Amino acid sequence: MAEKKATRSAAAKATTKAAVKKAPAAAKKHEIFVDALNAGFRAGDVYEALHAAGEAKTVEELVKLTGKTEVEVLLGIGWLLKEGKLKGDNGKVVLA
Repeated sequence: MAEKKATRSAAAKATTKAAVKKAPAAAKKHEIFVDALNAGFRAGDVYEALHAAGEAKTVEELVKLTGKTEVEVLLGIGWLLKEGKLKGDNGKVVLA
């Protein structure tokens, strides 16, 4: 009986390890800390990207321009909207 239990346990571990190896890299979580300092830095990244572009950009375009995650870009946009530095323009954001 103990032998069967050990075999099942080993098989379960092997299956779990195989599933972890097959998991796509995109499933990996990117953790950010939401605090005033981080939000301020992300706002700076978004502001600089919009200033350099000189035109309205979508969130996806800002992700590419800044090299930040979508969550980080949205954090920066929120900060800038609150300060009145951005305005919406047909699904895009532009400096106010």
